Amino acid sequence: MEFDFAEEQPKFLMLMYGLIAFVAVVGGLLLLLDVVPAWFTRRREARLVAASASGAPLPRRRKQREGTVALFFLLPALLLLTIGLVIPAIRTTLLSFMDSGSTHWVGLRNYGWLFSENFVVRVLINSLIWVLLVPLVATAFGLIYAVLVDKARFEAVAKSLIFLPMAISFVGASIIWKFVYAYRGDDQEQIGLLNQIVVSLGGEPKQWLLESPLNTLLLIVIMIWIQAGFAMVVLSAAIKAIPADIVEAARLDGVSPWQMFWRITMPSIRPALIVVVVTLSIATLKVFDIVRTATNGNYDTSVIANEMYNQAFRYGENGQGSALAVFLFVLVIPIVIYQIRNLRQQREG
Repeated sequence: MEFDFAEEQPKFLMLMYGLIAFVAVVGGLLLLLDVVPAWFTRRREARLVAASASGAPLPRRRKQREGTVALFFLLPALLLLTIGLVIPAIRTTLLSFMDSGSTHWVGLRNYGWLFSENFVVRVLINSLIWVLLVPLVATAFGLIYAVLVDKARFEAVAKSLIFLPMAISFVGASIIWKFVYAYRGDDQEQIGLLNQIVVSLGGEPKQWLLESPLNTLLLIVIMIWIQAGFAMVVLSAAIKAIPADIVEAARLDGVSPWQMFWRITMPSIRPALIVVVVTLSIATLKVFDIVRTATNGNYDTSVIANEMYNQAFRYGENGQGSALAVFLFVLVIPIVIYQIRNLRQQREG
């Protein structure tokens, strides 16, 4: 097969335009973040030097000017948020009240569909199972790892190995675990680790990802395996931040390790625990890659994000897909509000 540059020229031109646009945007942002602040700094320093040389009182910063400068630096972020988040959110909300072709208004029919179709109810139940199990179990494992590994001899190596799954993408982790759950017939040698263990113990191999609701729990294991390292790192840092005098005083009082954990460690790392649980809850609500890669949402394993993709892009049901997206957004909002209030209370306290 010969390569014809003339036929592929439009693609190269499109690639070149994309690279030029990327360099222009990145260069513009770097210019704003580097050159402009430096210019304001030099200008103020010059005014201070001139005032000091003349013996005049030093100029005070005007609050109005500071607000203008702050707004100037916030404009790029506000612009990107508006284009990438606010406008799509408004458009998706409007589409959720329209039919599949986005041509006629149907009111709340798409939202009624969410709770009337059996398979959609199954999707919502699966999402609820995910959001209940993943944050709690992953945080629990992360806390156990953090306590056991803290001040151990090979702490750095152990933490690196536990955190390693975080470096793997959700798709890559799902493919790895699909091999763990792989199935072959009874008369064939098993290549899946789980089935090989079952066969070694005298059992029969199973098609694990086809049996509901067990398959959903097995997919949840993948998410826990990935996120436990994140929880361990955050909680380990919180444990190390506990003042040493509190720990020494507790030991002098003769508290047991169990009492030390519940009366000293847990109250001290409560803010970090809340951050981990909230972060994992939001990530779990949006889970898509694991389900898409492992089962494609089949066999009663689909979740909200996966079904949203199916409805909008596979089945052409824009209204129903948008309704799922809005519903997912509504579920995330209370968690975000709780986290903001919690951070505000910590700052004030």
